[in-house]
Amino acid sequence: MIRVAIVEDDRRFADQLRGFLQTYSRDNGVEFQITTFADGDEITENYRAEYDIILMDIQMQFMDGMTAAENIRSCDEEVTILFITSAPQYAIRGYRVGAMDYILKPIEYKAFSESLARALRNLQKKSGKYIVINVRGGRRRLDAGQIRFVEVFDHDLVFHTLTEEIETKGSMKAIETELEGENFYKCSKGCLVNLRYVDAMLGNEIAIGDDRLQVSRARKKGMIDALNDYMESVGL
Repeated sequence: MIRVAIVEDDRRFADQLRGFLQTYSRDNGVEFQITTFADGDEITENYRAEYDIILMDIQMQFMDGMTAAENIRSCDEEVTILFITSAPQYAIRGYRVGAMDYILKPIEYKAFSESLARALRNLQKKSGKYIVINVRGGRRRLDAGQIRFVEVFDHDLVFHTLTEEIETKGSMKAIETELEGENFYKCSKGCLVNLRYVDAMLGNEIAIGDDRLQVSRARKKGMIDALNDYMESVGL
């Protein structure tokens, strides 16, 4: 299921895009879940990082598509954005927000389907496990492969990624379930580590970069076994 958002203030174009998606779905066997927004401010208000593709008009009444895309990029680096526009002069600014393509109005199905096919191929290339977490002001999607380890303090979770630390509310059990099958191991009651980033095991500690994380006595053998299994699976 590919989740698509249409952001278009002209009902005729919004209906046309929905129809094109339905045609593509019928012809290619791709299933879409479609959500429609009538302006840029509608999608950015309480934005949830849950879409795979956004079809974004540029010229809208209350918030233009460029501004909306900039707001979205601040909390969702992964979503594919395709601009729908009659103004190709926005191209340079659009690439700054990581727009994948431009579809010019009036929209022709051939151009639309070719652009959509490229977007779907791109999704397949970078497809991985993503989790969605609640953050202040909305929700955010995280690539599991970018998470080094997760710690819990009471009901606060801290995600240590390759680039930042992100705090949110939640339970370790729920995150452990979401990341099942992604080479994570719970080395102690309060810490879940990504095995790919473990540099060494030193007594009752593991090293992940400059961080030293405690391994509980009850989980030490399981940690060693998990590391050995992971290294064998990747040919180390």
